[in-house]
Order: sequence, then C-alpha cells, then structure tokens
Amino acid sequence: MEHIPQYLFLASGVKDEKGFWIVGVKNCDESILDDKNLLDCYRKELIGNESAKDILFAINLNINNLFNELINKNYLLERPSIGISFDFPLNLLESIFDFWVDIYKNQEAWETCIGLLKVRKRISLINLIKSKSLKGDTKKWAVKVENLHSYIPNIVNSEKQNEPMWK
Repeated sequence: MEHIPQYLFLASGVKDEKGFWIVGVKNCDESILDDKNLLDCYRKELIGNESAKDILFAINLNINNLFNELINKNYLLERPSIGISFDFPLNLLESIFDFWVDIYKNQEAWETCIGLLKVRKRISLINLIKSKSLKGDTKKWAVKVENLHSYIPNIVNSEKQNEPMWK
C-alpha cells in the first residue's frame, strides 16, 4: 500500500451552496473531479502514498495554524462543513501547497521545517528569528515557515466589546 502512487491535490468545491477549498489524496486511477462537490483542480502531484500523507499533514497543520491564529485575533472567518474556508485566497493555498511539496524532496530540510511548523502551532517564530537563536539553514527555513503564516484577511475584525458590569 505504501508504494501505490497517489494524487495529492488542491481543488475548489461547493456543498450546500457554500464554496470551499480542499487539499486531499486520491488514487491515481480516480479522477479528482469525479466527486460531484468538486469544481476545479488547481494543483495535482503524483506521489507515493506515505509521502502524500506526510505532505497532507503538513499542509493541513499549516492551514489550521493560520486559521486558529486569525480566529484568536478576532477575524471573522467562516469554517465550512467540508474543506478549507473560501476566506483564504487561492494564491495563499497554492503557496502553502507548493512549499510543502517542494521541501519534501529534501529530507533534512523537511524534518527541520516540520519541526518548525509544530513549534509554530504554539508560538510565532518571529522572536526566535530576531533573537538570533536560530542559525544557518534553520533560520532560513524558519523565515519561510513564518511567511506561510503571515496572511491577514481583508475581513474587518469583529471587535467584541464587553458591556460594563454596572449597566
């Protein structure tokens, strides 16, 4: 099973009249757009099953990190019932997809970037980069991983102001 080629893909779709993006894996003999919910395929890479799972994990973690950070900053983002919010632009998702597919080809860089991505889930890498505690290639990759988390939507913040207790 691990050597069976798979298509790792980035596509758009609609379900219940709501648009979404999806990054997924399909068998190489299946047409990605056979799924009635999918509309267009923007990226498609034929790779091994284990590689596809690893890269899919990284892409999803990257997108979840970004989504959670924006929600914590009070940005109004929709979470669709399936896939990734259309609030994220296609060029951002293509950049994330391309980065993780390309970095997977270099095992040492991949391991470094996955480690940085897991750290990025908890804290921003900016202070580590500025403090010069990261050196060489690790610093170079930290800058790239951090840049994949730098998207700010045009959606206005939902400023939730608490009412005074005495009213």
